[in-house]
Amino acid sequence: MSDTTNRRGWLKGLAAGSAGLFLAACDKLNESPKVQKGLASAQGLTMRAQRLFQNRTALAQEFTPADIARDFRANGSISPADPAYRQLLTTGFKDYRLVIDGLVERPLSLSLADLRAQPSRTQITRHDCVEGWSSIGQWKGARLGPLLDRVGLKREARYLVFHCFDSLEETLDGSGQYYESIDLVDGYHPQTILAYEMNGQVLPVAHGAPLRLRVERHLGYKHAKYVSRIEAVADFAHIGQGKGGYWEDRGYEWYGGI
Repeated sequence: MSDTTNRRGWLKGLAAGSAGLFLAACDKLNESPKVQKGLASAQGLTMRAQRLFQNRTALAQEFTPADIARDFRANGSISPADPAYRQLLTTGFKDYRLVIDGLVERPLSLSLADLRAQPSRTQITRHDCVEGWSSIGQWKGARLGPLLDRVGLKREARYLVFHCFDSLEETLDGSGQYYESIDLVDGYHPQTILAYEMNGQVLPVAHGAPLRLRVERHLGYKHAKYVSRIEAVADFAHIGQGKGGYWEDRGYEWYGGI
């Protein structure tokens, strides 16, 4: 076993251990201030350890076609009810556009055909869920790094927020809309892609069609499905409840690294 594999295993255990303090299941959260303070500390340790002990471009483990799971579990939403999404679905996503904006010099609006024409990557990786299960799948998609170069990030940009066609609950402040965020280190990682294919086929609706984030050095909830917009921001305090993601707003740690 290589040193990289050993480090990855240790980091995964550290991340899982911090998440396990409050995640008996995805809908069970412990709101104790002491626990939340401990989680924040563990999250910071996980992120610092990963950035310290791993090369920033070190790859998550990749597998062979023989390792692909026969039944890759579809978790969370499997078919959003949002009207905008349902309309796109009826036309096979021919009118879909991915918007990349925010703190950028050259905002973009890209069709699926545009995205398929971008530099791409195919990878067979393991999806690790905080619920305790894992599955291996093959993903193909546009590399995010070259798209960020195309739009030209402004100097103050620090994070990328992924807005999604997926309202998980009705809230007066709109915080029920699913979103996720990563920093620029992970945005430029070579395995960070916007996947439009899974296991050699068009990405299924249950797994996030027409486009989902794959950020392979992170736990499953970071891999946002049904992506509609990517917004470059200086911080995410003004989005949702300000914690950086739908589940983070409800107690999950922001970094979620493995």
